[in-house]
Amino acid sequence: MMNSRRKFINKLGFVPFFLKTAANNSTVIKPIVISTWDAGIRANVKAWEVLSKGGSALDAVEQGVMVTENEKSCCVGLQANPDRDGKVTLDASIMDHHFNCGSVAFLPRIKHPISVARQVMEKTPHVMLVGSGALQFAVQSGFKLEPDTLSPEAQQHYETWLKESLYKPTPNIENQTNYPKVSPNNHDTIAMIAMDSFGNMAASCTTSGMAFKMSGRVGDSPIIGAGIYVDNNIGCAAGTGQGEDSIRIGGSQRIVHYMEQGLSPKLACKKAIEKIIAIKKEQAKNIQLAYIAFNKKGEYGGYALQKGFTFALYNKHTANKLIDAPFLI
Repeated sequence: MMNSRRKFINKLGFVPFFLKTAANNSTVIKPIVISTWDAGIRANVKAWEVLSKGGSALDAVEQGVMVTENEKSCCVGLQANPDRDGKVTLDASIMDHHFNCGSVAFLPRIKHPISVARQVMEKTPHVMLVGSGALQFAVQSGFKLEPDTLSPEAQQHYETWLKESLYKPTPNIENQTNYPKVSPNNHDTIAMIAMDSFGNMAASCTTSGMAFKMSGRVGDSPIIGAGIYVDNNIGCAAGTGQGEDSIRIGGSQRIVHYMEQGLSPKLACKKAIEKIIAIKKEQAKNIQLAYIAFNKKGEYGGYALQKGFTFALYNKHTANKLIDAPFLI
């Protein structure tokens, strides 16, 4: 009966909206959550707990990365390595399926900057708050001030850095031997993207920034369009690595645009990496940059500039698997 109806409709030369919707929904893999690096495995567990119970993608990406903010990490949360002045400052961003977004940067003494970023999104007319203003907003919103001290591990790392590294930066970062390079031990981010059972997407990113950065440095993590980007009709993307270069190309928004043009998530991420190589040329071998993405169908992918980037995938077909991303150099 259904086949006869479809044949009749085909003869008419059009497909009604309800049949298009049914066909598209049948191919969508949802819910899904993807996050960067091996820390993403643990973060995904919490995010999937939210998604598997019918919760929103927005709640999932907030609660997921909060797991990493709670952990001992070189690069995320208050226990991370400090900047060159011995201070830990945090950056975070979050975005939902309605293009609502919020972020904080250069935020000290707050355990969960991702939650402050969500409050900026939901409770203020702004997108980004920074420094003392972000701290004032956080305290007024009920967030607890944590002690202004380094963790024992971070204190040890900082003292070692002071002995071995110069404080004075040089203009050409790529040739500066004391500038901390992005590596598995200094990758500076956890980023997470998710789609819930309703087909709505969200993204988050949180970081303490690159270890021993110059005071006041902000990378791509809190920059909407660079660190994360969501278009609910197309897909979403997030990045990790040397944030300065993701800012240069608006990496995450660029990837979503590539998917809008018809590229798969994997190829869209690859094309963004190729853009960085075209800009940086020989200097590209000194940095790491990587992206994750999925589209409206739940098709996913990731790509890195160099070997070593991994991302964690959790969907109804794959129970929290760590994947080695392809790379270009």
